Amino acid sequence: MPRVDWNLRTCARKGHITYAPDEPELRDRLHAATAVAEAWRCLRCGDFVPGEPRLSGPAEDAPLVLRGRALKDAFILRLLALERWIRGLFILAGAYGIWRFEVHQASLQRAFKDDLPLLKPFADKIGYNLDNSGVVHTIRTAVNAKHSTLNWIALGLLLYGLLQMVEGTGLWLLKRWGEYFAVVATSVGLPLEIYELTERFTWVRLVALTLNSAAVLYILLSKRLFGLRGGKAAYEAQRHSQSLLEVEVAATERDVEHPHPATP
Repeated sequence: MPRVDWNLRTCARKGHITYAPDEPELRDRLHAATAVAEAWRCLRCGDFVPGEPRLSGPAEDAPLVLRGRALKDAFILRLLALERWIRGLFILAGAYGIWRFEVHQASLQRAFKDDLPLLKPFADKIGYNLDNSGVVHTIRTAVNAKHSTLNWIALGLLLYGLLQMVEGTGLWLLKRWGEYFAVVATSVGLPLEIYELTERFTWVRLVALTLNSAAVLYILLSKRLFGLRGGKAAYEAQRHSQSLLEVEVAATERDVEHPHPATP
């Protein structure tokens, strides 16, 4: 299976990021003159791109461009963000549905009470016992629930859905607080998922538990949260070590401090 070049993949979708630093030595390392036009090195994929630089200014003001592993991490985190947004929308829809149900609960109670006996002769003919039906029991419990109970359920779903949306936003924006938020929020729900799995095994529950556990471990280790693998300092150092411009700055400084001997 061919290996994905995340740098080229991203440049193909979003375009190259070329930068012309003000410092002459560094500018020369990122610039090339061709027979057709001048070219500048892309800070993401490293290729020389013909044309004017996209940005310019002091080297310290250059953008810190995600490259390599960081791009792969960003892709995975944004997939998780989409999953959180979709889940949040479904939960919010459920909260709205319960609220609408509560508004019309009285009429639904009357309809259930009046119409259920009409179905009994038909159910008896096909051998279906309405009195012992789990579905009927669930519906009866719902329509007879207290207004306060329904309001609390709707409020709980509303808050949970909003938390999912906030978590998704933090992950999509690649914010460190979003990564902490995701790890804590997902970890809190893992014991409940384990309990539900022991109560009644389904493949859907097993897959959900596996994915959420893997997501927590991935974010913890790759983003070095809670001091793991050196913590934030090590994570930032890794990001800067992968920056093409900073690599070139370091190379320029080495050349100034230890110039190459002249060739005889």
